[in-house]
Amino acid sequence: MVLSRAITLVESSLEQDEKLASQLVQDILPATGKSIRIGITGVPGVGKSTFIESFGNLLLEKGKKLAVLAIDPSSQKSKGSILGDKTRMEKLSLNKNAFIRPSPAGDTLGGVAAKTREAMLLCEAAGYDVILVETVGVGQSETSVKNMVDFFLLLVLAGAGDELQGIKKGIMEMADGIVINKADGDNLVLAKKAKSTYQNALHLFPLSESGWTPPVSIASSITNFGLDKIWDMISSYEAITLESGFKEKNRSEQRMKWLEESLQFLLIHRFLENSQIQTKLASEKVKVQSGEVSPLSLARELMDLFFKD
Repeated sequence: MVLSRAITLVESSLEQDEKLASQLVQDILPATGKSIRIGITGVPGVGKSTFIESFGNLLLEKGKKLAVLAIDPSSQKSKGSILGDKTRMEKLSLNKNAFIRPSPAGDTLGGVAAKTREAMLLCEAAGYDVILVETVGVGQSETSVKNMVDFFLLLVLAGAGDELQGIKKGIMEMADGIVINKADGDNLVLAKKAKSTYQNALHLFPLSESGWTPPVSIASSITNFGLDKIWDMISSYEAITLESGFKEKNRSEQRMKWLEESLQFLLIHRFLENSQIQTKLASEKVKVQSGEVSPLSLARELMDLFFKD
């Protein structure tokens, strides 16, 4: 598939591929920007993949074209994906209007692949109007997800002790909606109780810049209970932020954040690929390891070497 090959190109770390990928992304820009981008996060075990399959099938029934960028944990040996989300979304992967792309998170924080933004643009250019980004949910730096999507959905579980235990205040403040997942069987009563707890907690947070108050829903990916309400929630947010101009303002700020991150990425790689830096680092790092030289001192020496006239 052309889209798969294009994403493989932008994920490549080969210098010749990076230049070609940069030109490709520039060329497709006029065909992008028409989708709604939804980030989905939550701790491991909350049922993100099962939720995405059930929710995705609902969207397909509504006539949407759906792209899922499933970010998997990376193997420290091969750097490849561990969980293989595509194999866990069997029904969704068989639909011709759905595209699923598992990508390894690599060393990036927040459980987001380094090239997720480029992949989203390629999906938009290919005509997908809803893009779901599933994160690892490792609890680190989810701001990286928030900084590239329109709607940030947090999945949580009921009945796991204190309902707010283990959920950082910061990630709740970033969420545009909270879904208490696995609300079926005996868990349904617990989910309804947890809904009140989360709603009360959200009232303590300041109103977001978008003017939107994050709702709390309960849902089951097994019975499909509550999935329609979640799409209604996201559609309401989309309508409100389009009318107020917040969606475009938010995307504009995200593009500037992407520029900043791209500069940092390119500078670090150019720095570490410099032969003089590699030689100096190889000869001096033993002194840092032994405690003879401070890391800051060596870092300053390396920077002076790199930027010398």
